[in-house]
Amino acid sequence: MTSADDLDQIKALLQTYLDGLHHGDVARLEAAFHPVAHLHSIEDGAVRAEPRDAWLARVRARPSAAAQGLPRHDAILSIDISGPETAFAKVACAIPPRFFTDYLSCLRTASGWRIVSKTFRTETR
Repeated sequence: MTSADDLDQIKALLQTYLDGLHHGDVARLEAAFHPVAHLHSIEDGAVRAEPRDAWLARVRARPSAAAQGLPRHDAILSIDISGPETAFAKVACAIPPRFFTDYLSCLRTASGWRIVSKTFRTETR
């Protein structure tokens, strides 16, 4: 597989992730994240680590940006492919008034490219 193929597949993975976030579509998010993935952030000065499935439960319980009629504020900011099985992406997304910067570590698995780790920060505007 060429790096151009990898880049296209990673862009598609990131678009699935961003679409899943905007629409609150847990099936899309499950497809984007590997089951062992964790999400990391700083909360009250301490590192917060959350398994994928706990985060997905929170996504299920909240109204999506699309359901609230909120405009999309998402973009793929950068993609770094370091080898045939590893990549790193930076994306921006939002559920206003919260705006996020996400750093996504990706691995090519037997099922294709998947997000295995998300580290993010939130800004309220």
